[in-house]
Amino acid sequence: MKSITVDYGKTLAEEPDKGHNRWHEGIAPVIEVAPGEEIEIQTRDAFDGQITPTTTAGDLRRCDLNRVHALTGPVYVTGAAPGDLLEVEICDMKPAGFGYTVQVPGFGFLRDAFPEPHIVKWTIKDGFAESADLPGVRIPDGSFVGVIGVAPSKALRETIQRREANLLTRGGMVLPPEKDGAVPAAEPTASEALRTVPPRENGGNLDIKQLSKGARLMLPVFVDGALFSVGDAHFAQGDGEACGTAIEMTGAILVRFTLHKGEAERRGIRFPRFARDDYYFPPELAAPKRFIATTGMSIRADGTNESEDATLSARNALLAMIDLLVERGWNRQQAYAICSVAVDLKLSELVDVPNLVVSAFLPLDIFDR
Repeated sequence: MKSITVDYGKTLAEEPDKGHNRWHEGIAPVIEVAPGEEIEIQTRDAFDGQITPTTTAGDLRRCDLNRVHALTGPVYVTGAAPGDLLEVEICDMKPAGFGYTVQVPGFGFLRDAFPEPHIVKWTIKDGFAESADLPGVRIPDGSFVGVIGVAPSKALRETIQRREANLLTRGGMVLPPEKDGAVPAAEPTASEALRTVPPRENGGNLDIKQLSKGARLMLPVFVDGALFSVGDAHFAQGDGEACGTAIEMTGAILVRFTLHKGEAERRGIRFPRFARDDYYFPPELAAPKRFIATTGMSIRADGTNESEDATLSARNALLAMIDLLVERGWNRQQAYAICSVAVDLKLSELVDVPNLVVSAFLPLDIFDR
């Protein structure tokens, strides 16, 4: 079997022939794989080794976010061409023994309400993650990679840059190209390449926990060889990844490619699709028998009613869940971390104007108390 291995004792910048942390059509492939072949790909953690078992919350203020995400690849898929549809079968995931969940100032869904850094360190063993920072919590294995995608074409990259620059001028939360910390560091790629934080047409930082072992991800191809890359391995995550991180870890993913010639162009597929034929999680965990849920609606704390604002509804559901966990003895930062790794945010309804409902589901079997 073909493989890409990384040296976990080195940073991505010290091993640039194995990966990258930006999206650009000019990044050279690491390896070539034919459709039908399996390849095992080792991945660094999202923060590129900056967070270790000795890291403190205060250390998070000094993390270089320009190094997020450390990806492994690209993989050149023989025969892939623009307009094709690349099917990526996730054959297996191999988790590490250490993980972490962090709250970094200025990042996360509730970044305004949680300005202080926080860290939870996890021990991963025998299919579960446990932490002295969250005693009594036991999270089952739901390993997947948060970032999985292909390279954009030059035309798509430039389109993305224009639309995100426009959004930035309108006050949006955007991370424009940044050469500091970029891998590859060579110009003009470092200054042109896209940051990996947002998902886009090429996939990328999808953070879809159902893309675990057994899933099939369909990606439109934009460049010859597709130039497939992965990273940001997670041991577990709630739908929403609310605080900005899941249970982050290093790991390995085993994938196999199938090429559907011309199908993306013929069918007008612009964005990723995915499917599977089995449960992404044991059924009792995917739809837990025992849970408690909170709801959020499109109503601000001061009583102002907004119209059809699902983001506000999600925020309210999450804040209500944090309040519930605080009532049960956790502090607010612990509660926020639990939400990020275990709570599923779901759109309950989008039609009962003006108040859309988002529900936050907390599985109770993660607690031993």
